[in-house]
Amino acid sequence: MTVEQPAPPSQQPTAAPPGFGHDRSDGRIVIDNLTKVFGTQRAVDSLSFTVEPGSVTGFLGPNGAGKTTTLRMLLGLIQPTSGTATINGVTYPHLQRPLETVGAALEASSFHPAHTGLQHLRIYCAAAGLPARRADEVLELVGLASAAKKKTKGYSMGMRQRLALAATLLGDPKVLILDEPANGLDPEGIRWLRGFFRHLAGEGRTVLVSSHQLTEVQAVADRAVILNQGRLVRAGTIEELSAGTSMAIVRGPDLRPLQRALADAGLTGTTELDGSLRVRIDELTQIGHLAFVNGVELHELRLEEFDLERLFFTLTEGEHRGADLDARPPLGQVALNTPGGAK
Repeated sequence: MTVEQPAPPSQQPTAAPPGFGHDRSDGRIVIDNLTKVFGTQRAVDSLSFTVEPGSVTGFLGPNGAGKTTTLRMLLGLIQPTSGTATINGVTYPHLQRPLETVGAALEASSFHPAHTGLQHLRIYCAAAGLPARRADEVLELVGLASAAKKKTKGYSMGMRQRLALAATLLGDPKVLILDEPANGLDPEGIRWLRGFFRHLAGEGRTVLVSSHQLTEVQAVADRAVILNQGRLVRAGTIEELSAGTSMAIVRGPDLRPLQRALADAGLTGTTELDGSLRVRIDELTQIGHLAFVNGVELHELRLEEFDLERLFFTLTEGEHRGADLDARPPLGQVALNTPGGAK
């Protein structure tokens, strides 16, 4: 992750446009009909969503979906073709105290190998007019105090991720925007990060996390925003996204009486190739009762609960899909079916 800085003063407009002059302190992010076109390519297409204070929001999508482009527009690093991206009701260049409002870390880490972690952060403090002691405070906060005087060239990937996160916290910002913050962290580090995000949200901060680690996003996020090909395909709370998605898996020697009973109760079961029955339902009591009163022997009855990863792949299915290996002959037989192949 690279800690992003605001545009230089020479690139910042001297006066805010109408409607963009009030820097509220709520930390709300609003993406409104945002579009970015590079040549003939629409990287982001009429995108709209909000990120609320006091919450962790997962920002998801396959590679090339437009996530990084959206974040860069939000941070004033590139100009949108149309639409707006605001924080506290203003665009990033018009924030009165940007480093004390937004902490952001995007893409790959970049640290001077000869600098210690403490030196790295104190340079940022000096540039931002922050007290030098803030560097020590954030190192303690992210668990790097013991490595403060170690040169960054000796940092592990996980330590570099923590250092990048520490840099985003220097200004004690209301809003955090992070790209793949869990990359390189071991399981203990991931668990720590999960608790840290919950702590930040509990303080009323806005946390927007772009990640490919869908299981971790599901574990920590209050909301998710899913992009595909530059467009919004789904957004909502985890509860909203999971509503009606749980599936009962039923196995037994003869499930036909149960299927009829389910149909009479207004429930539809789908028979899989292995003979199991899948029923969209949020809890198992009704199925167990119907099986009992109809004398149906069950070998398995379990609930397959909401899985953000499964929803993600359903919504983005077809993107960068490889060959269907199950439909191909074994590799050793391929030559037998080609002209001039082995006989």
